[in-house]
Amino acid sequence: MSSRQIAAAVVIYLIKKRKEKKEKNKRKIWVRKWIQRRATLGLHEKLLNELRMEGPQQLKNFLRMSAKDFDFLLGLVKEKIYKKDTKMRQAIRPEERLSLTLRFLATGDSYHSLMYLYRIPVCTIARIVPECCAAIVEALKKEYLKVPNTQEEWIRIAKDFKNIWNFPNCLGALDGKHVVMQAPPCSGSYYFNYKGTHSIVLMALADANYKFIYVDVGCNGRISDGGVYNMCSLSTALENNTVNLPPPQQLPGMKNFSPFVFVADDAFAMKPNLLKPYPFKNQPGPNRVFNYRLSGARRIIENTF
Repeated sequence: MSSRQIAAAVVIYLIKKRKEKKEKNKRKIWVRKWIQRRATLGLHEKLLNELRMEGPQQLKNFLRMSAKDFDFLLGLVKEKIYKKDTKMRQAIRPEERLSLTLRFLATGDSYHSLMYLYRIPVCTIARIVPECCAAIVEALKKEYLKVPNTQEEWIRIAKDFKNIWNFPNCLGALDGKHVVMQAPPCSGSYYFNYKGTHSIVLMALADANYKFIYVDVGCNGRISDGGVYNMCSLSTALENNTVNLPPPQQLPGMKNFSPFVFVADDAFAMKPNLLKPYPFKNQPGPNRVFNYRLSGARRIIENTF
């Protein structure tokens, strides 16, 4: 055989082997049969509809919201998460996508666990959850994630702190929460925190009724709460006087004017509009009373988390 014939034979042999490998790795099924039965046996078609009719309290426990709230939220995000049917398959309906996302947010279950619960593949769940979360934030941020920007709004919050928690001139309770996560590749100790885990920090401000009025999330867990606050937009806005805080007012029974403040724990640095408790033990009586009152107002953010 000539060298040309040998080369042609080698090429034909390699092409044959490649075809055999493709046939070996060829997907045997398009969708698993137990997943195809989602339309008739899926969780949303069976359990959730039964709970809606027979056990509203259990439905609220399952999704962390009532059927009325679920329908209201679905109406806001339905157009954003709707997918069209194709010739290949029927799209997953918006109500299934939303209930799946709410269950994930309520429990933190893994995608693999939710796959068997909802009969939806893991790869599909990995797309549904971020899309639904983005749709929820987009639909609710103007109404429910709004930072107060007028003096009347701030004064209303201060009145609630005074009437409910007996702490006047308070505009909110501030603290950080570590959200544990798996360290990203090649991140080293960038996200490693003092608790021995990897995390990002959720810095938040809550009013007297356990509602978030400011949220900043994403800073690496290696940074302390005080450091996170110094880098967040709230701290910058306070330094630049763009938050539109009300002017100082007299405390009950006092002649001196005191500024409106946010309350925090000892991890934060004292600032004109940031108040923290007296440090160390064995404080005199008035200081202990002050710490008790401040802790009562500050624990709002702990309970909100």
